[in-house]
Amino acid sequence: MKRLIIDTDTGSDDAVALLMALLHPGVKVEAITTVCGNVPLDVATKNALTTVLVAGRDRPPVYAGAERPLFRELVTSTLALGSDGMGGMDLPEPSIAPTPGFAALEIIALAKKYPGEIEIVMLGPATNVATALLLDPVAMAGVKHIYSMGTPGFGPGTTTPVAEFNVYVDAEAYDILLRSGLPITIIGFDQCIGAAAFEADEVGAIARSGAIGAFAIRCNAAVVGYNLKAYGRRILDLPDPIAMAAAIWPELVIDAPRCYCFTCLREPVTYGQVVIDDRRVRDVPDYAGSAEPCNAWVVRSMDYAGFKRRLVDVLAGGEVKL
Repeated sequence: MKRLIIDTDTGSDDAVALLMALLHPGVKVEAITTVCGNVPLDVATKNALTTVLVAGRDRPPVYAGAERPLFRELVTSTLALGSDGMGGMDLPEPSIAPTPGFAALEIIALAKKYPGEIEIVMLGPATNVATALLLDPVAMAGVKHIYSMGTPGFGPGTTTPVAEFNVYVDAEAYDILLRSGLPITIIGFDQCIGAAAFEADEVGAIARSGAIGAFAIRCNAAVVGYNLKAYGRRILDLPDPIAMAAAIWPELVIDAPRCYCFTCLREPVTYGQVVIDDRRVRDVPDYAGSAEPCNAWVVRSMDYAGFKRRLVDVLAGGEVKL
């Protein structure tokens, strides 16, 4: 049984990732912690609570966390996700409330309660986890593994030419994460595009799979519309679900080299870029950073067909085909 903390800035793709974990019989979601990012903290918390209700099973505690990045003003992502992060669904207020407590402190408490067992799936900026690392690095050393949907992976930037949104929102926090010494797997944005993106007929299959699948597609309608305008195709890319897939079905990961990852903080034009060095042979062997130890696994390829099949199965509530 996997014990997960899911740290999320709950937008529409986060909601699908939450459903995957909440519905998976081999996963115990010990807590959901919310963070500012896609949307402000109060909206992210509301969306997380609503998603818990949609799942209709165990109700893990939902703890609100950081309402702003460590040192910067908050940047949100409403262009593709809608003002509510859920495609403008105009969701009613959930009938459940967040559990009293501050996310970073609750992450620390769970790390102490289950040393060597807790895995954290980070679906948003690293602010909560970085705060926990700053407050109690000894307790956080007991975290088994961290999975981060962050960076462009081995592809180009998304928010800027070189940076991906989750890192760009709070690059200082991501730098703290990468320097923590914890086991980290990074699933970059490059993993949700191409063969991993859902085509129009596949989107329809999810929508027809049942009430939960229909919710998953409704809340992502704005993303499909954005992609239609941007790329001329009715496709759905799901970065947070593919990161969740790497966490709950690690056998889907085909290639994840051990890398040295460095967060750029100083120059505005490169702020939020994560330089990923996979230690291939370089023309200059002693370049800056070449002697630094590797600090993360970075996913380079996955079984994308298997990801799609399992996502449909778990949202339909059926048996996950292994």
